[in-house]
Amino acid sequence: MEESFNIYFVGTAGCGKSTMTAAFSEWLQSQGYDSVLVNLDPGAETLPYDPEIDIRDWIKLGDIMREYKLGPNGAQIAAADLLAVNTPKISEILAEFETDFVLFDTPGQLELFAFRNSSKKIVEAFDPEESMICFLVDPMLARNPNGFVTSMVLSAITNLRLEVPIFNVISKADILTEDEIEKIGNWSDSNEVLFNALMDEVSGAQNQMSIEVLKALETVGVGGGVQFASSETMSGMEDIYTMAQEISSGGTDREHR
Repeated sequence: MEESFNIYFVGTAGCGKSTMTAAFSEWLQSQGYDSVLVNLDPGAETLPYDPEIDIRDWIKLGDIMREYKLGPNGAQIAAADLLAVNTPKISEILAEFETDFVLFDTPGQLELFAFRNSSKKIVEAFDPEESMICFLVDPMLARNPNGFVTSMVLSAITNLRLEVPIFNVISKADILTEDEIEKIGNWSDSNEVLFNALMDEVSGAQNQMSIEVLKALETVGVGGGVQFASSETMSGMEDIYTMAQEISSGGTDREHR
């Protein structure tokens, strides 16, 4: 029987990681696949799903603030660094499940997951060969050329840090107009179109920097392609599944548990 496949939902604050985790789990269930949901965000106040594994069972921000005399931001950083300490507990519970997919909902702030060594240790602990990052791009940021390039840079850095395949998804696509979706899709498909869009924006140091960054991304062959998804309309879920299957088994559908 195939091993379970890990998907880490990663992105900037407010991009919809938790709702996408819940929606993708629901979509998998509709297709006959089982999934285990893991909440890695110790700062989450509420979740739109019931996690089988919840880091808040072991790490509580209030306790960290009192014990280490830290403010909310410092406690978030300390909690992120404590994630790796609890990896054996997560692994022990995961071993009790036979499932098709393990869905990891990561901390609200991107830097608390992508840029901390503890997160890299977590990814390494749960079979990176059977893993991918679903990098969620905030549509409000991606709707202009500079913001789109910024998103691709964040995705590339996350890919570099965690060293597993990455799939870029414009989340909350339902709030974009058809024209905006077409425009972003064209930027995704063609660096030349994106270059021209950057040149057409108001000139300045920021645009020049974006152009140089885009050239660097093109040179090393990262960034670029995105798909669109929405937890409201359930669009794009099959694209996430297809990418997972491509990474896991060359595109062949998984056998149901």
